[in-house]
Amino acid sequence: MNFVIRIFYQLLILSSNLFAQQYLNEQLKTADSLFNAEKYFDAITEYKRLLYFDSTKQFSFQANFKIGLAYKEGGKYSEAIKYFGLAEVNAINSEQIFESKIYQVRTNILRMTVFRADKILDELENDNRFAGHLKEIKYWKAWSKIFADEWEEAYHIFSQINETKLARLCLNTQNKFYSVDFAKYSSMIFPGFGQFYTGEYISGLLSLGWNIFSGYLTISAFNAERIFDGIVSANLLWFRFYRGNFQNAEKFAREKNISITNETLQFLNENFNGLKP
Repeated sequence: MNFVIRIFYQLLILSSNLFAQQYLNEQLKTADSLFNAEKYFDAITEYKRLLYFDSTKQFSFQANFKIGLAYKEGGKYSEAIKYFGLAEVNAINSEQIFESKIYQVRTNILRMTVFRADKILDELENDNRFAGHLKEIKYWKAWSKIFADEWEEAYHIFSQINETKLARLCLNTQNKFYSVDFAKYSSMIFPGFGQFYTGEYISGLLSLGWNIFSGYLTISAFNAERIFDGIVSANLLWFRFYRGNFQNAEKFAREKNISITNETLQFLNENFNGLKP
């Protein structure tokens, strides 16, 4: 009789485990279907439900990783990084660890915390487990340099790994940039020149004209021995226009460079078909 009872309980436990496993598989299928339909926040709810009932933690990596992807697609980058980190903790092999870390890198690039992306990439590059992924690591290093506005460095890295199209794009972008220092210091020597250099011709002409006019008033006052008038004219007019002249030249150069960067990023977003952050 005891033998029959033991068999009964074993069958009961087995059927319970089978039912639980079937429920978890169905839950995963539901979450995946929502994810594939791009209903990301609904998918997040179902993946979290799966994690709650998964007492054996067999789906911990998969569910946390998919939650991270869903948050990334929804623009919730801090939450995405959190769940990619949880996926890394629950990874069962080096490939899953690498995938989790790379997505942490990609998300950090998107949220402009490139210093954190670079740190993770350096760790991956120095880890012998990922020696076979060096090209991919360098690829994302180059993207990190793009978002750090270091286009020349990105060009060199892309060139090293034979990503010629991206390398050429980075070099072309770098060559379009205006020199902020040249715009500023050339305007100190010749008022208005920095504005001419950046294509702001009307501003350059106005700056040159006001500096000539205020300089003329100041020098005329001193020549006529109207010392007080000369000091007032120098401080309120000439120095003001002179300072504004090279400050504007510096501002125009920075604004032009930002515009060049944004144009390239927009081009990459709309026209580049390869892997992007």
